[in-house]
Amino acid sequence: MTSARIKARDFVVRKADLKDACFIDAPASVLLAPGQVLLAIDKFALTANNITYAAFGDAMHYWNFFPASAGFGRIPVWGFGDVVASACESVVPGERIYGYFPMSTHVVLEPQRINALGFVDGATHRKELHAVYNQYLRSATDPGYRREHEAQQMLLRPLFTTSFLIDDFLADNDFFGAQAVILSSASSKTAYGTAYCLKQHAGTRRAVKVIGLTSAGNQAFVKGLGVYDCVVTYDAIAALDAASAVYVDMSGSAAVRTGVHNCFADRLKHSCAVGGTHWEHLGGACGLPGPRPTLFFAPAQIKKRSAEWGAPELHKRIAAAWSGFMGVVNAGAGGPGWLKVVEARGEAALAQVYRDMLAGSVRPAEGHILSLNPASMQ
Repeated sequence: MTSARIKARDFVVRKADLKDACFIDAPASVLLAPGQVLLAIDKFALTANNITYAAFGDAMHYWNFFPASAGFGRIPVWGFGDVVASACESVVPGERIYGYFPMSTHVVLEPQRINALGFVDGATHRKELHAVYNQYLRSATDPGYRREHEAQQMLLRPLFTTSFLIDDFLADNDFFGAQAVILSSASSKTAYGTAYCLKQHAGTRRAVKVIGLTSAGNQAFVKGLGVYDCVVTYDAIAALDAASAVYVDMSGSAAVRTGVHNCFADRLKHSCAVGGTHWEHLGGACGLPGPRPTLFFAPAQIKKRSAEWGAPELHKRIAAAWSGFMGVVNAGAGGPGWLKVVEARGEAALAQVYRDMLAGSVRPAEGHILSLNPASMQ
């Protein structure tokens, strides 16, 4: 057994009321079983996607990754951590790791299937959860890692993988015969990543019209991205113009979903539920005209393509698309472009950004990187 003394804190939320959140002390003494490692979580991204994790925490088992006391949950985030203690010969202190963490100061992982690139967390409670979220990368050997681009990796890489898979799913189904794709919450990072992928079909037989739905306050930002053919505000859904369409629902808003279905009815060829950025307005999907909304689960598309293409080819295609996307995103760095990284440290900062995310008041160009460890980002 390996022991370590730490000053650990966890950010937890009440599952039944996401506004009810607080920080609690975690055990100050960690006793690592053989094969386990202790990571200090250096920093992580907090985006609207994490609110989706919470909104669908029970339905999609997101709460199961990092268990908390009854009635509470720990929202998963993507970030970087450093190994500070190890009872695993193949993973040593000092290694920098990228992956799926709780909003906490520390986390214990149980590395298995270890190779040069990384490992999976083999903890018993995670064995039945999807492998995509259990994989951890060693920064020292990750070909996509750049120290200066850690923020972009945390903020966009997992979201862009979902964007790539949504586009691939739709293209794989010939867009269900539709002429347009409508994305709600068009200012969200997953939505504009999807729009970017969709635009890569321009000039081919798979070209579709890309329509973004957004709030009036975010309309200028969404138009400025240049990846939407048309940008429509939520109060103008009835004016949507397309002979047929697929709806990709990033918002989860029952009112927006109803508006799109009522506008298109049988001209809506597929309704794809992805996110819950409008978490307070989630609702059922019964009785709507047109196709029944179907939940999109990215790991299912990964499984399909891994079987058809092989995992190396899938990773190669995602990496190529990511490289092109980063070229566009970084071209606007420091200006009124796609992403302005905002870093902050401490419990008060995290609590404020979390409240702003729930309220939907975070500026769409901002990408928030946070840390609960005092030595981070100095």
